[in-house]
Amino acid sequence: MKIIRSSKCSLKYLTLKKEISLRDILTEYGKVVNFFIEQFWQATPSKGQLLKDVLNRPTTWLTARLKKVAAREAIDMIFASKKRFGEKAKMAVHKGKRMHASSTIGTLHPPKKAKEYDGWLHLASIGNSLILDIPLRFHKHFHKLSSRGKRLESYIITEHYVQFSFEIETGQKKEEGEIRGIDTGINTLAALSDGRQFGHIDTDIEEIKRCEYGSKRQKKLRRALKQKICEIAKASIAGAKLVVVEALKKMNNNTKREHRLSKNVRRTLGSWTYRYWLNRLEMTCEWNRVAFRTVSPMYTSQCCSACGYTERRNRDARDFLCKKCGYTCDADVNAAKNILSRFLSGPYGAGFKPCLICP
Repeated sequence: MKIIRSSKCSLKYLTLKKEISLRDILTEYGKVVNFFIEQFWQATPSKGQLLKDVLNRPTTWLTARLKKVAAREAIDMIFASKKRFGEKAKMAVHKGKRMHASSTIGTLHPPKKAKEYDGWLHLASIGNSLILDIPLRFHKHFHKLSSRGKRLESYIITEHYVQFSFEIETGQKKEEGEIRGIDTGINTLAALSDGRQFGHIDTDIEEIKRCEYGSKRQKKLRRALKQKICEIAKASIAGAKLVVVEALKKMNNNTKREHRLSKNVRRTLGSWTYRYWLNRLEMTCEWNRVAFRTVSPMYTSQCCSACGYTERRNRDARDFLCKKCGYTCDADVNAAKNILSRFLSGPYGAGFKPCLICP
């Protein structure tokens, strides 16, 4: 199995002249992408239809090669916006803060005269007679990915860093191990279907909430929380061959409408990086050859894992007590068991239709 991983290298070694040139390129690139978005929004062509007459429409000093890259990115942004928002999708806007560079534009060279750098990213075929040689220093994460896989000849460039991508072969999925359900929550980040629990992060979130937004302390605590999440992800999948989680999404949508949630609860949801947790858990599974699946989160915390009876009163804070059969368990562990049962009993890859719903 092949996976794609990326690593960022800082551009802090650029001279002032190169910084200005790079900023001008990014700004012009953003304008061209926005032009193509306006042109393609109603009738989006395929990337194979980007012929010369299409690419020559914008008035710009960028070369045809870079205009083609911009047109491809415009198509990707249009598809992403329409896929996410559907009929309510608004025209995407490129902010001119980043650009893609293919192998026809950028090439990575080893150091020559300046031995203090590990490599030079040579950017040519940009336009306006611009040629940039960007000095780079590689770090531990870059070398780790480089030793494990093949570096791809495509780059993402911003004002602050260059992002490299690597294709890594991890091997076949594991055939031995447990099939494990994992429930995600604020109090307990990972509750496993076998009864174990990892990551009591409620105190970490409270500390983050008490900090001033954007302060150095808040950023430090967020980094510490992300590091803790990475460690919990490794512990949660140890000994497993397949992991099943809830497909959580859009948890922060419309939280202000009609005062549905208090300000304190909204801040808690904002500090709870559930997207980061699920992404990190999936990436950890890929690295360790563990299969990763998702199921619908509907009624997992209210349904009894013993008899299947579903009622809101079954759950009381962290405790679960079935009103029908009397089964008692930790609420998060009960939800993890339901997640696993839902995957095993339902059709593979399909949405789950809830069991017995109390009127």
